[in-house]
Amino acid sequence: MRVLLVEDDALLGNGIEAGLKQAGFTVDWARDGRAAQLALETTEYELAVLDIGLPRLSGMELLQQLRRRGSDLPVLLLTARDTVRDRVAGLEAGADDYLVKPFDLAELIARMRALLRRAHGRSVSVIRYGDLVVEPDSQCVLRGDDRIQLSARECAILVDLLEHRGNALSRARLEESLYGWNEEVESNAVEVHVHNLRKKLGNDLIKTIRGVGYLIRKEPS
Repeated sequence: MRVLLVEDDALLGNGIEAGLKQAGFTVDWARDGRAAQLALETTEYELAVLDIGLPRLSGMELLQQLRRRGSDLPVLLLTARDTVRDRVAGLEAGADDYLVKPFDLAELIARMRALLRRAHGRSVSVIRYGDLVVEPDSQCVLRGDDRIQLSARECAILVDLLEHRGNALSRARLEESLYGWNEEVESNAVEVHVHNLRKKLGNDLIKTIRGVGYLIRKEPS
């Protein structure tokens, strides 16, 4: 689950980045508005955490640019401004949620997960598919009565395919979701993760669409 963090405060940004990675997110951290603008134009994200007070290009301008070009990327605004007028301005500019500094990291993560569930049409954190039950937040996976131990990236691929079931996702698309800036990607990394998922969950779950990518059928067979 790849997200963009846009925060110019080094101490705060370091803490948020570390906390989000520990929670299972793949994080790209941009320190100013222009860097964030470039990232959003070149990379596909599931969500953006956006500080309003940024150098070079404000968070509000960046948000307005996103919405003008028709992007429905979920955006959570961070700000030190605590007036009703400021909150209303952010929400009317197209923000999906708003968090005032200082805040608790656990609340930020909970709000991010709620936005992601909403974006994927889920009201609860559990994904059910036949006898498969997946809790993305805790990376708990059950098949029938058996608990299946998955690595963080195996779970991320499984969740991505389940949330887009019926649609084939390319290797490049899955790589982009799994690996952030400055992370080395081995040429067969996705194939290895898919192989491991098939060993743990059965060969019938993930289909290979030759020349396209990987797919989980819309409905279980």
